[in-house]
Amino acid sequence: MRKLLLGLFACMAVALPAAAQQKITLSIATGPTGGVYYPMGGGMANILSKYVPGLNATAESTAGSIANLEFILTKKADVALSMADASWDAYKGEQKFKGRPVPVRGLMVLYPNRFHIVTLEGLGINKVTDLKGRRVSTGPPRSGTEVKANRVMEAAGLNPDKDIIRERLTVQESGNALKDRKIDAFFWSGGIPTAAVTDLAASPGVRIKFVEHDELVAPLNKKYGPLYVKDIIPAKSYPGQDKDARVSTIWNILVTGADTPDEVAYNIVKTMFEKKDDMVRVHKESQNFDFKYQTNAAIVIPFHPGAVKYFREKGLNVK
Repeated sequence: MRKLLLGLFACMAVALPAAAQQKITLSIATGPTGGVYYPMGGGMANILSKYVPGLNATAESTAGSIANLEFILTKKADVALSMADASWDAYKGEQKFKGRPVPVRGLMVLYPNRFHIVTLEGLGINKVTDLKGRRVSTGPPRSGTEVKANRVMEAAGLNPDKDIIRERLTVQESGNALKDRKIDAFFWSGGIPTAAVTDLAASPGVRIKFVEHDELVAPLNKKYGPLYVKDIIPAKSYPGQDKDARVSTIWNILVTGADTPDEVAYNIVKTMFEKKDDMVRVHKESQNFDFKYQTNAAIVIPFHPGAVKYFREKGLNVK
């Protein structure tokens, strides 16, 4: 079915009138509700459907990056949002993808994914090692959040399988569980603001606290390569947050399969940049759709040839 979809896409000629073009469907794998991938992917689907003749794009809620890359591998999705580190593992066939490399290619660099470690004031959790013995949500299975949570804990000297009482909840479930004191903290890798964290911080009687961890960027990069950077969650990003929180960040990227026709990839990227204002109205992280971030260093995996064509037309030296 997907090969037929892509074949139809390849035959689409820009010069043809919309009425002469056959309506086809493109599936976009996003993330859990309560995060940023879900509304952003939904916005992409709406905008592509509106502005690309003959295209009907749909967005699907998923567990996150790992699941999305598996869907690219099994051809259950045509396009997906992912963290760069998860995509790098998939491309190389390592970690969660050991022995089954994914023929994944980059379309564009989206926005920085700031790593939230969320707890509450008064619980005595001030650094990552204070999570030892606590009940902690590391994100749902097959999510990029879980991958990053494990890496951060290991960089801090903790054993994720032995030193915490692990829960595997979505960000929405994690926020509710922390509010009800069913967990002591949770990990979340996402844009700001993330709706579920905002909802938690705005709850009566709740004062959230971020566990700072930017000192772990160096050991993370030493082990996994130059994927992570020091960053902040700026003060006032969430209700009651009165100061910057020093965290780690990795870029979110938009990906597709290597067999996606060049014309398809080109039109997706072109539309996202030309309709950036529409995307900003979906979520403000879309403000980061910027040519200056479209680098091989940020995306890590190879760009799709269709994306390369568009960026080179804009004067960028990508490959």
